[in-house]
Amino acid sequence: MHTNCDRVNQSGELVWLKPKRLERLLKQQGFTGTSYKLFFGDVREFSSMRTQALENSMTAFSHDYFHRVEPLRHHLATNFGIENFIWFGPVPMISISKPELIREAWTKTQEIRKVKVNPIFDKLFPGVFSYEGEKWAKHRKIINPAFHMEKLKLMLPAFRDSCAEIMNKWEKITVETGSVELDVWPDLTKLSADVISRAAFGSNYEEGQKIFELLKEQTDITLLMLQTVYFPGKRHIPTARNRRFKELEHQMHTSLSAIINKRKEAIEAGEQVKADLLGILLDSNSKETQQAVANNNNKNQHFGMSLDEVIDECKLFYLAGQETTSTLLVWTMILLSKHQDWQAQAREEVLQMFGNNVPDFESLSHLKIVTMILQEVLRLYPPVIQIARRVYKDTKLGALSIPSGALITFFMYTVHRDQESWGDDAYEFKPDRFSEGISKATKGNNAFFPFGWGPRICLGEKFAMAEAKMALAMILQRFSFELSPSYVHAPRTVMFLQPQHGAQIILHKL
Repeated sequence: MHTNCDRVNQSGELVWLKPKRLERLLKQQGFTGTSYKLFFGDVREFSSMRTQALENSMTAFSHDYFHRVEPLRHHLATNFGIENFIWFGPVPMISISKPELIREAWTKTQEIRKVKVNPIFDKLFPGVFSYEGEKWAKHRKIINPAFHMEKLKLMLPAFRDSCAEIMNKWEKITVETGSVELDVWPDLTKLSADVISRAAFGSNYEEGQKIFELLKEQTDITLLMLQTVYFPGKRHIPTARNRRFKELEHQMHTSLSAIINKRKEAIEAGEQVKADLLGILLDSNSKETQQAVANNNNKNQHFGMSLDEVIDECKLFYLAGQETTSTLLVWTMILLSKHQDWQAQAREEVLQMFGNNVPDFESLSHLKIVTMILQEVLRLYPPVIQIARRVYKDTKLGALSIPSGALITFFMYTVHRDQESWGDDAYEFKPDRFSEGISKATKGNNAFFPFGWGPRICLGEKFAMAEAKMALAMILQRFSFELSPSYVHAPRTVMFLQPQHGAQIILHKL
């Protein structure tokens, strides 16, 4: 039995002695950072500096917005260099920015894994995103077929119908004068939510919209929760915020269970498997289960995914799929509004390829200029500007010794502007840098990670790019656009990188 004295000693080790030991170790390796502060570390400074930064808009349109989205990190990088560390409670968070170290970290899946700082994050981003080891491998294998190119081709009508709906809306409001000023951000958010609803659940797209609204509210609550230090059991305290989070979780679970069970019953009754994400996922899961049972004599063992696991994967489709594409599209429209020459080149390519016809799947992959533009937008405005991992075993990255228990964070913002990889014009919008592919664009450094890298690269990359190409092509066919004088350039991170004050754009009907 532990005595009170033992508990005090253990607490002292966790909240003071171990952090100070890690601090000395990091400084010996040349890292600079903040001094550890008992219990909270830099959480309070991080939150207050971020709040203050977001109150002020940028004085000019610039792709140098790090001081707005990560003011504490920006302060450290300016004063001490980009290899630095801050404190998330009693845990050091080390910034890694060299592309070769980031690639190495992503391949060390045993030593370096997903962060488990706050269980609430796994509730928001469940499924294959948060799993590790054998469970991750099993789910990835089951989900993979849904994102094969031939399956994505079958989802093209969902992309087309959702895009057409927004295009028709814009045409109606420009019919009288030929042009209109509009904040396109809400419409692009709705567009990508519609695509996910249709592509994931087919005809149940109205039900899908309800789930999206629930997820949106849950995301807002999660962000507030993540701005405070987590301690075990905190999410079970019956605060108004925790109660609301659980209510939303229950409503989503009920809605998704109903959709999934209805679909499973239809398949079991002999209906053909639908070519949407849910249909492909259930079909793949069924085949995996049958194969596993056939290869194993233990008939009582559970194979494949459970209902709850299928629900979690559907939630992940929603949140990650919707946010990734909507942010890519909004920044693309903003940057093409600023760079009319590239907008004109992209439109010419689209019209040469499709005329006024609806784009077809095969031809979308041959849009070279559109692809270059999307890649350059992803470089300057990646949906996720940083990715964090926890070190579970002492490990080496290059010449660095990273201690067990530390967090490491990769800043896409920094890597995508590294002048050694991208050249002196790294802060400029120049899509033609991708004209000969990513490797040539980065001088062989492979410093381009908008969808991650290695074995855990984002499954939905092809889905997001196909949707973005379809939407952009259809916009360019019908409209030219420019930034409104009322537009305020203010990138901020709300889980993903978004325009804080919307995207006021003047649309001109062609």
